[in-house]
Amino acid sequence: MSIKTVHDVSCRFQLSFFAMCRLHTFPWKSLETELQNSPSEVILDILKKTCLHPVCRKNPPSVKYRRLFLSELIKRHESTTSEPLDELYDALAEVMGAGEETVCYKTYFLPSGKPVSLEENVAMISEGTTGLVTWEAALYLAEWALENTHIFTGRTVLELGSGAGLTGVAVCHACKPKKYIFTDCHQSVLQRLQNNIQHNGLNEEDGTGVSACVEELDWEHAREEELRRIGAETIIAADVVYDPEIVGCLVRLLAKLLKIQKKPPEVYISSTIRNPGTYTSFKKELEKAGLKHVIVTNPVTQVFPYDRVSSIEIINVQRC
Repeated sequence: MSIKTVHDVSCRFQLSFFAMCRLHTFPWKSLETELQNSPSEVILDILKKTCLHPVCRKNPPSVKYRRLFLSELIKRHESTTSEPLDELYDALAEVMGAGEETVCYKTYFLPSGKPVSLEENVAMISEGTTGLVTWEAALYLAEWALENTHIFTGRTVLELGSGAGLTGVAVCHACKPKKYIFTDCHQSVLQRLQNNIQHNGLNEEDGTGVSACVEELDWEHAREEELRRIGAETIIAADVVYDPEIVGCLVRLLAKLLKIQKKPPEVYISSTIRNPGTYTSFKKELEKAGLKHVIVTNPVTQVFPYDRVSSIEIINVQRC
């Protein structure tokens, strides 16, 4: 077994662990193959890249998740004939004694190796909003942005419904916009966004050099003066087309944003199509408002570990 093979397996475990992927999606089959050769070496390498990694110390996944992960890792190691590893049991003892908190961290690694750590709610939907967790369409949009940096570099970027902030943090670090405005309308989401941009060094002088800020933006009552002040050159949004009740005000906001500036901004909306009826209704409302959409068809390389089974689509919205 080569050092490279061990490294590849442990790196795949690392990406899945920090993104808090479901345990059954981990590369257990590859691990089983490596365990036939030098089980303790492989397990220790995985442990160092996950629970003992500095990122885990600073921005840990949930306590429950770490317990389940370590229990499974111990079970796999015990299935071999190797001596027990004290490091494994010490790590489990540490999390067994830790109290569960309401927030945890998911960390995604950019191609540069830079970690993007996001504070998220342990409960999937909390405080009446879905904006406290990262959704698939946000990950997909971030991956697309990494391949289309020219749409963001040196520009003022406005994000609608920023949620936990994954897309924006990734864009700020990898695409170097001039200014990035994260927006939402729910107070707890705005506070979480503020925490996340600070946590990722976006408002520090020695950070990315990008001017990043968080603003409250009510789609229904956004005034034209407010939107002109922002002066967005690129506008993006992920997973904002899920509720039929907000489709109308979203379309009216997009129509305003595309009308108020002499040179209209480029607008890209990324959606996981959970309800085809709602998504079709959104596109029809765009037409009624005098807007057209073009489906972005270029392939997107998967960078982050998440389920790509869902149908995700990015559209470019323009004035007719």
